[in-house]
Amino acid sequence: MKFRGGMGELMRQASRLQRKIETRKEELKELTFEASAGNDQVKCTVNGAHDLVSVELDPKLLEGDDKEMALELIVAAANAALTKSREEVDAELEKVTGGLKIPGLI
Repeated sequence: MKFRGGMGELMRQASRLQRKIETRKEELKELTFEASAGNDQVKCTVNGAHDLVSVELDPKLLEGDDKEMALELIVAAANAALTKSREEVDAELEKVTGGLKIPGLI
């Protein structure tokens, strides 16, 4: 298989693609994703870097004696927000790479 411009050109293109990916990742870190659980009793927000940014709890949730349910709702909302974040970031990076799954770059 012969590449136009040779191996040097291929390496330059790979380097440009890597810079584009890194730039887009930095931009995506600024996005936030929210998910809720328990009829909106718990809301979690994560950013594009997949960091948990905030957790909001309905005060009524804390009035009850069911601490385990409250904790489960927090985990469920956080996981849902993280899933949204991962899916969106993956979709955006796929646009940059043209759908190629390039090990080591993504």
